Amino acid sequence: MSVFAIADLHLPGGSGINKSMDKFGPRWCGHKSKLERSWRAVVSPNDTVVIAGDISWAMTLEDAKPDLLFLDSLPGKKIMIEGNHDFWWQTASKLDAFFNGNGIKSITPLRAGAIAADGFVICGTRGWFSSESAQSPSFDTDYDKIARREASRLSASIDAGLTLTGGDKSPLRVFLHFPAIFGGESCTPIMDVLRERGISRVYFGHVHGNYAYPSTYEAGGMLHCSVAADYLGFVPRLVE
Repeated sequence: MSVFAIADLHLPGGSGINKSMDKFGPRWCGHKSKLERSWRAVVSPNDTVVIAGDISWAMTLEDAKPDLLFLDSLPGKKIMIEGNHDFWWQTASKLDAFFNGNGIKSITPLRAGAIAADGFVICGTRGWFSSESAQSPSFDTDYDKIARREASRLSASIDAGLTLTGGDKSPLRVFLHFPAIFGGESCTPIMDVLRERGISRVYFGHVHGNYAYPSTYEAGGMLHCSVAADYLGFVPRLVE
């Protein structure tokens, strides 16, 4: 049994959405088929895959149904974290009701909690942009307010993880959609929580197109590992 991670699947959503990723470069051509082939090749039914955000282009939960059913059909258990493009995401109770109503049994959303999986304890939240200047203009929001809220959720998630382990930090693995630190900029509230809790390894997505940066880098006293789907060639990455 193993734990894998991948982010930024950008699945197309329901009919009529027509949100192709091909315009973002040749790696994205036929990416759903590439993802399915790779997933089935490396993930067994007893494994777990953490999907760190930007799962579907759907705007509503009903429109996300084809993508969620597709993921449910793939091998393994799946733990999902919200991404900045997951506008279909709902409260945990609404997601649970939707999954139960549609026979989706292998997917668990993660929000301000922690989940034990094959020797690890999975913690995490969406996170936010590395700085106010990096925040996309399409997100007309209070940067400090959202960054602090995400840091609070991350803190609650890690504390839940520590409860599961009896205070042992070594099995904890943190998953964020946004990198906590990248290219010299960091989301200070998120990094503060990671340092205070003594986290050693963080997995992130969100960053596309820049294939030259290292798959793992040390910053702020911890390792940061990219799991953006296009960066990985759509092959889920083994969590170490």
